[in-house]
This record gives sequence, structure tokens and C-alpha cells, in this order.
Amino acid sequence: MSTVTLAKKHRPPGLAAKQRKQALRTLAFMSPWLIGFAVFFAYPLISTVYFSFMHYDGFKPPTWVGTKNWTYVFKNYPYFWPAMRNTLWLVVVMVSLRVVFGLGVGLLITKIKTATGVFRTLFYLPYLAPPVAATMAFAFLLNPGTGPVNSLLEKVGIPAPGWFNDPTWSKPALTLLALWGIGDLMVIFMAALLDVPQEQYEAAELDGASAWQRFRYVTLPNISPIVMFAVVTGVIQTMQYYTQPLIAGKVASGVIQGAGTQFEPGYPEKSTLTLPQLVYNLGFQRFDYGSACVVALVLFALSMVFTAFLMRRRGGLNLAGD
Repeated sequence: MSTVTLAKKHRPPGLAAKQRKQALRTLAFMSPWLIGFAVFFAYPLISTVYFSFMHYDGFKPPTWVGTKNWTYVFKNYPYFWPAMRNTLWLVVVMVSLRVVFGLGVGLLITKIKTATGVFRTLFYLPYLAPPVAATMAFAFLLNPGTGPVNSLLEKVGIPAPGWFNDPTWSKPALTLLALWGIGDLMVIFMAALLDVPQEQYEAAELDGASAWQRFRYVTLPNISPIVMFAVVTGVIQTMQYYTQPLIAGKVASGVIQGAGTQFEPGYPEKSTLTLPQLVYNLGFQRFDYGSACVVALVLFALSMVFTAFLMRRRGGLNLAGD
């Protein structure tokens, strides 16, 4: 007779009932999360996969079309691959610069001895600006003809870029806008930096470590989980980057959208086009919900791939063992 059989045979009569009660109690405590997961994640994801194989315009019942939506998006839809390249560019460049700049500002604020609250407030305030208002203000400031930034650059003899009117400079301009609103990362990194044990800095100084060595072997290993958090959340947020490039393109193009007009996103020359804009354009302007679901699934897959890669590489941020 096996050990498992003996254990079941000699199990006290009330033990099974007690275990069932514990399982039901655990399930009751988990039920809010389970309901939220099912309603707000599982059901939308399954529905998106389902509609990606359907022709559905929101008015007539959906009809099965197989992989036609996928073929159309990947082969025939002229905006998909430019949007994919722009989104990946923003993920790599914008997220990297935001993390580096946010960490640098956090280090600067922690080193300042006087008026720390004033500088902290000044750096944090831009983050509170509404995205639409902030983008419109940047579009006017960087206007190639009348903007004060280009006027100042011309006075000092620096060639003035076209910014949001130039496909080469449109994404760098969006990156500048993102760096301007760096207050959220600054606060997170400040909290992490102030939590680094001072004893480790003192020991490093006694060993003759330079400022760079103290940052590399003391600061960075201690804040590496926060750096990973900033990178992962930055990637997810950039995958949802919609408002700023759309508003910048509209303002720079001079298009006033009203009744009977339709604005094709991506001005200039598809350089500000992102995948979330395609989801809206296909689903709510062209009523092609099947193709919109395909783009949404591509976004989901990219987010999962980036997050999984970063989580597997998280040990690389800890340089203490180098």
C-alpha cells in the first residue's frame, strides 16, 4: 500500500471539511481580483482574438474571414510598418533617455543642499500639465517659422530644425516633450536614492572609490529594482503613446478638424504615427474592427516580449559582482 493511500486512510474525518472551508475562504478573498481579471483582461483579450478573424463594422453581425485581416494589416495596410518603426524607435530612445534623465535629475536634487523643495517643485510641475495642453504649447514653441526656440537658435548661429514639421526631427521633438515632463521618474528615483545606506558610501570612500565607482558599485546595485520598474512601466506607457504625437501632428499641419473632415494621423510623412493611433483610426474612423483588433494584438504581443526580455535581463543591472 502506497504512502499516499495510507495518508488518505488515516486522515481525520474533519480534516477534509476544514480544507474545503479554507479553500472557499481563500477563493472568497481572491474573488475581487478574479472577477476583475476576468472582466477587464481575459474577456477583452479573448474578444480581441475572436474579432481579429472576423469582418465587423459595428453595425452588421460579424462574419468569419479567417486570416484576411492579418494579411491586410501586415501586407496591404500602408500605415502599419511606419507605425511599427516609430513605436519601436520611441520605446528604445525615449524610454532610455527618460530613465537616464530622470535618474540624473534625481541625483542632482539629492545633492543640492539649499532650496531643495523649490527645485523639486520646479522639476515636478511640468508632469502635472495636461498632455494636450503641453503638446500644443511645445508645438507653438518649436514652430519653425514663429517659435521662440528657433528664433533663439538663429540668433546664436545654430541651424534651426523643422521640429514637428520635419520627419527627421518630429520624434526627437516628442522626446524633448517627454523629457520636459520627467517629474514622475524624478520623484521615484529620489525616494530610491535617499534609501541607499550611507554606510556603504562611507566604506567606499575609505577604500578610495571615485564618484563614478561609488555610483556603479553602491548606488546602482541598490536602486536596480527601481530602474527596472521605470524601464518596464516606461515601455508599457510608450506602447500606449497616442495623444502627444496625434496633437503634435494636427497642430503642426495646421489642419482644423471639424464636421465632415478626417485627419490622417502621422504628419509629417507618417513620422509621428504610432500603433495606438492605428487602432483608433481603423476601429473608430474606418469601422474596420477586425483589423483594429489585429493591431491591438500586435501591441499586446510586443509589450509581453519587451517585458519578458527586460525581466530576464534584470540581473544585468546589478553591477556589484563585476
